[in-house]
Amino acid sequence: MNKKTILKRGLALSLAAVLIGSLSACGSSSTEESASSEALTITNVSYDPTRELYQAYNEAFVAHYQEETGQTVEIIQSHGGSGGQARSVVEGADADVVTLALAHDITLIEQAGLIEPDWISEFEGNSSPYTSTIVFLVRKGNPKNITDWDSLVQDGVEIIHPDPKSSGAACWGFLAAWYYAGQRFGGDEAQMKEFVHDLYANVTVMDSGARGATTTFVENGQGDVLVSWENEAIQTAEEYPDDYEIITPSVSILAQPSVAIVDENADKNGTQELAHEYLAYLYSDEGQTIIGEHGYRPSNEAILNQFADKYNLDINLCTIDDFGGWDAAYDKFFYDGGVFDEIYAQ
Repeated sequence: MNKKTILKRGLALSLAAVLIGSLSACGSSSTEESASSEALTITNVSYDPTRELYQAYNEAFVAHYQEETGQTVEIIQSHGGSGGQARSVVEGADADVVTLALAHDITLIEQAGLIEPDWISEFEGNSSPYTSTIVFLVRKGNPKNITDWDSLVQDGVEIIHPDPKSSGAACWGFLAAWYYAGQRFGGDEAQMKEFVHDLYANVTVMDSGARGATTTFVENGQGDVLVSWENEAIQTAEEYPDDYEIITPSVSILAQPSVAIVDENADKNGTQELAHEYLAYLYSDEGQTIIGEHGYRPSNEAILNQFADKYNLDINLCTIDDFGGWDAAYDKFFYDGGVFDEIYAQ
């Protein structure tokens, strides 16, 4: 596939997801037509690079649900930077479920009164059916010799990195870089800030979301290194094996995307039960296999091991708990006036 098609592909997949249920309901019999006319519809508001994952998952879920219940389902997808997607739900987007890049974005929706406070315990693994991490995508042959986080602060290295103010991947990436700096400088925050400042001084394009950053790097040919979701890097390297390769840093972070029912909307729409089944099926063997096929790390360890050749499972991963949890991390780093603003304004 020509690299110039990446944006069109994303749009086509988003539109295709909207039509999944309708297409599955097509048929010649009056019974099938009646089922289609009575189809249930749910909306999944998700983060930027999950288009292909949910395209495949939605097809599988629609078939599963119809086989189990006889009911036709239509699924509408929405994708964008995770923080922006969360704000859109708070401002009125009619999401039945959210599948976002980090728990804090769902907490914002909870604080608006749209999600029940115990959402994180509703599904296994703190409502995180898959994980990922942050890696580097470089051009084939690694011409700038990128090996670790300290490579990113070298003169002449151009970095593509999304914006932590709107992108979940960018928040995870910032925290991974900060943790690396903490190890390198023994927790000396002045030196850590200087290191991360130097890294962001090399960022030449800061897109609002992870898919936009990938498009900048792949389609537009800008930058020497993309700080990326692992799954996005895997997908790109598999699609263009002669053009890109993945560099795994010595330290990264266990990125835990989270899922939740938007209870107020689901109750209003009469989709609470369907929304629960939709998210629960992510934990099924079929759901977990689809997750692995798309470069995410399944929460089911047995299925994760089936895809072990895709990932570096030996990478040293910090967790959000190393930063005191998301509330503490946001207060320190990402809210207005936090560390990110401080170092980026210098």
